[in-house]
Amino acid sequence: MPSIYISVTINDSKEKMCFNDFSIPEYFPNYTRNSKLMDYFRMYLNTLTKVQSVRKHQDFSFSGQWDVIVEVNGKQKSFIFDGIFICSGHHTDPYLPLQSFSGIEKFEGSYFHSRKYKKVVGIGNSGVDIAVELNHVVFLSTQRGAWILHCVWENGYPMDSSPFTQFNTFFLKIVTAAMANNQFEKRLNFRFNHAHYGLQPQHGFLSQHPAISDDLPNHIISGRVQVKPNVEECTETDASFDDDSTEETIDVIFATGYRFFFPFPNNLINVTNNKVSLYKFMFPHDLEKSTLAVIGLIQPLGIILPIAELQSRWAKRVSKNMLADIAQKQRAMEKQYVKTPRHTIQVDHIEYMGEIATPMGVKPNLLFLFLSDPELAVQVLFGPCTPYQYCLQGPGKWTEHMIKLLRTQITIQDNHSSLTLSWINMAPAGLALLTAGLAYFRYIHHRKWK
Repeated sequence: MPSIYISVTINDSKEKMCFNDFSIPEYFPNYTRNSKLMDYFRMYLNTLTKVQSVRKHQDFSFSGQWDVIVEVNGKQKSFIFDGIFICSGHHTDPYLPLQSFSGIEKFEGSYFHSRKYKKVVGIGNSGVDIAVELNHVVFLSTQRGAWILHCVWENGYPMDSSPFTQFNTFFLKIVTAAMANNQFEKRLNFRFNHAHYGLQPQHGFLSQHPAISDDLPNHIISGRVQVKPNVEECTETDASFDDDSTEETIDVIFATGYRFFFPFPNNLINVTNNKVSLYKFMFPHDLEKSTLAVIGLIQPLGIILPIAELQSRWAKRVSKNMLADIAQKQRAMEKQYVKTPRHTIQVDHIEYMGEIATPMGVKPNLLFLFLSDPELAVQVLFGPCTPYQYCLQGPGKWTEHMIKLLRTQITIQDNHSSLTLSWINMAPAGLALLTAGLAYFRYIHHRKWK
């Protein structure tokens, strides 16, 4: 089962992570404590059940049905379902690569995975959080460094309300990776120079999942956190690092991530080296019937809850053309990202949501919106990519979401008019890029069929 430390604060803002039909209460802060998020889940769900087993029904090849045994209030009950969703996530099995640390078998200090930390080797989000929370000097060991995002973005707005827009996603498709990396890295180094703080990665910004922390630079500059390179060797009480330095009498917290597995159905989904063969990261391609879907087994640079919700909406509509898509996605990940267990399920938040929203018919049609409701179109293109955008049209369309989306954006406009002006100033350039892109694709299409 997943585990978190008591002080965890969610690093996704509430407007971006809520379910499309159940907004997070207005009195919740933008970045909620873990207990508040659990309160939100309890508001949404009345009953929680524990699944004991999932097996194919005896006529599965014909019906696609499943036999499921659950525990409710201490009693077991059996059900037959037409389809099942596996929502166990990817933080299931702590990854503790002890074989990579020479001498760890004779180390007499304490060492454990960050999953057991309650009240650090690694520089993911948990490693950074724990490093800044401990009340004594911490040595933060990292093999590759990391790009550090901060929750409080420009003008004090949540970080994920500004960069994650439909326009920025479209823009990343028409520029080279080098150009995009250069812009992102300049922006992050403007806040603090990663090289000066020992965090400068050798990889580009888009090649590895970044870490999020507003506090880490302050703790480094004040000496409470000291950044170290990779651990070279451990003795009974000490650890030596790749820079030939040694630290004595230490304990080690491994913030080295997780591996995922599926406790059920038995042997139906194989995981090898933290890789799994699923169509759109959701569907096993070798089942006789596509009545099983895996929900939330993705690592987005962005928010996972709206993606999981959209996956659930789409699961009933999936087609059978899976194998080619799986192979294409694996090649794309290997080409872009550093080869680590973490990057076997990496996706881009808005791009992936658009990919599964398109066949459902719920991806925002910007051309239609510009013709029918220009004000709303500008908000969708340049404003935060909220989950409400995927209920503006198609199945599950809710008129209330248009009002909610506009109300959210108008509130931002009233609070900071200069941000609105920047959107308006960008609109002509955005429209020009959109027009040029449409003209280009029309030209290519015309040549193809000429």
